[in-house]
Amino acid sequence: MTRGSRLRAGSGRRPRSLAPLLAAVLTAALTLGGCTGSGDGGSEATGRPVETGVAEGDIVVASGRDVTGKGGIRQKLIDQWNRQQEEKGLASRARLVELPGSADQQRSQLLGALQSGSAEYDVVNLDVTWVPEFADAGLVQPLPEDLLDADVIPSVAATARWKGKLYAVPFNSDVGLLFYRRDYLKKAGVTDTELGKGTDWATVQRLMGTVGDAGRSTADGYEKGWTTQLAPYEGLTVNGIEAFASVGEGSALTDGAGRYTGSEQDLESGIEELRARTQAPYTLGDADRSDEAESLGDFADGRTAFLRHWPYAYGTLHQTLTGEQLGVAPLPGRAVLGGQNLAVAEGSQRAFAARELIRFLTGQESERCLLDAGFAATRLSAYQNGPTCRLAKPPAPATQNAESTDRMPRDEQGRPKYARDILLPALQNAVQRPRTPLYGAFTQTLTTELRRLYTDKPPSAAHLAKDLHAKLKKALPQT
Repeated sequence: MTRGSRLRAGSGRRPRSLAPLLAAVLTAALTLGGCTGSGDGGSEATGRPVETGVAEGDIVVASGRDVTGKGGIRQKLIDQWNRQQEEKGLASRARLVELPGSADQQRSQLLGALQSGSAEYDVVNLDVTWVPEFADAGLVQPLPEDLLDADVIPSVAATARWKGKLYAVPFNSDVGLLFYRRDYLKKAGVTDTELGKGTDWATVQRLMGTVGDAGRSTADGYEKGWTTQLAPYEGLTVNGIEAFASVGEGSALTDGAGRYTGSEQDLESGIEELRARTQAPYTLGDADRSDEAESLGDFADGRTAFLRHWPYAYGTLHQTLTGEQLGVAPLPGRAVLGGQNLAVAEGSQRAFAARELIRFLTGQESERCLLDAGFAATRLSAYQNGPTCRLAKPPAPATQNAESTDRMPRDEQGRPKYARDILLPALQNAVQRPRTPLYGAFTQTLTTELRRLYTDKPPSAAHLAKDLHAKLKKALPQT
């Protein structure tokens, strides 16, 4: 996973005190893991793209909002491609079209446009969960195998195929991470504030209890141990799948053909884990109404000591929190893989040029540029000893006359400081959500049922598992 705020009148949420951060949050809230919210500059009712006046012959790239902002790294990469084409004397040019609305609205717009032929999209940027659906419907073309090489992180590469064929190329990835307040832990008497691989939920909950025992001496406004995204949308699906995946291999729920393979026992174990993670003594009350933007704002406002979120939060949070205040670690248990993949529309009249554009946008240097800008890169070389990004170097350090706006901690090579030791292993160990052409039906069923855990009279795990099992069998084909 991208997706603005869900704040509603009369919701009872605390007023935010960090207005500058929230502005950044609302810009960045189009998360990479497949989440919801609103964009601007276009009509959600008609699905009209933000960009208009596409010249005849351009390679048109349709995508959701770029979390690095207007004129962000995706646009810069496309501009670089166009410059290279001009220098070579070639006629091909690319144009980025940003689709407005939530992830679900963008999916509907792309499906409608490709099915009807009403929009001349050549390259479509698909959420990783959409690839089976678009491939199964014949809306995107099979791609040559040389577009996907061994440098792509294996777990990420697996999102690009359907039924043995390559239909997309990983562009930027995503994975769940655990952010935490080092300063809160120190004030509560915790001496070792370096959480890392092997930290389990029992340890995190113990630390939450320690911070909670310290009470208001920890920080003004502190309320509960952690927050996450439990509103009834894709965020709840992600949290559910992470809980399921952490307690057994049956969490895949579908086979390679998209058929349902779950059992009541698998579902009950996962529901019990999700309930244990999100029980009231630890979890902020607003979490069951929160998406990415709201949970990020609650954490930044000091209401919690821990936060489950996506990699882009690393840069956003460091705009107001220092490295001494903010820590990041792998999510305990298993984390869900998100991200977007580039595919060629079946009806494209510029398929060869579109494939070459994809080759450039997903190449080693482009992936390093995406990483430096705050995305999770898809290639191993971006995290190791691959080429540097000559296109979009981080802002220069502050001088007496100008203050740098880039406060993200970076290593000696300019990468986000956490990228090699925390982000890369998290991506390598991440799990996919169920792969099925009927993913929309799956996630709607799952969120509707899991939502019952956060009502006044939640059902038992066994009862909820029985109901969920029956409904998933109806929503998906079976073996």
